[in-house]
Amino acid sequence: MFKILLIDRCHFTRSGFEAWLNHSGLFPGTFMVTGLNNLFLAREHILQWKPTLVIADLNSFMQDMSDIQQLSSLLIASETRPFILLQSDIKLDMSGYIKQFPLWASLCKSTSLDTLARVINDALSTCASYEIPQIATPLLTRQEEKVLALWMEGASNQNIAGKLSINSKTVYTYKRNIRMKLHMDTRFSPFLTLQEV
Repeated sequence: MFKILLIDRCHFTRSGFEAWLNHSGLFPGTFMVTGLNNLFLAREHILQWKPTLVIADLNSFMQDMSDIQQLSSLLIASETRPFILLQSDIKLDMSGYIKQFPLWASLCKSTSLDTLARVINDALSTCASYEIPQIATPLLTRQEEKVLALWMEGASNQNIAGKLSINSKTVYTYKRNIRMKLHMDTRFSPFLTLQEV
């Protein structure tokens, strides 16, 4: 079984990709695909889950970044595992920046599925398959993921509590657990740029 991490903001892309990998018959073996739409979680997921292959469309995250260099902590994973970058919008400043990383491939998101399948199979042929237990424990619980998403949007504890129908002290506990699981030094860690870290 191969572990694939798919980083993309589009829910339909993530769910469609998982179905295509597991049911198209174009790939050897089976896949455990985890889709994420949060760059901070993606970086931690790569470090702890150790996927066989990372596939990412990072363009949709660019509007939230003040500097393209913030991607370096994620793209550095290309040094230890195959990393396929799908670009939904070719940007000159990004294409120049990504050349410094040893990406397996950088493809346009409109690339044919046959071409994409060939690139994925080539990347997987260099990796060993892992035996994964039937039940894999996620890094964060669903509730913690909801709290983190609202927290990263700047919502206060009271706002988070109201939206999730929980007590504000429970929000504090969730935040503490998130910081411990993601090895954050302070409660401001998710908001720091690489220079500040």
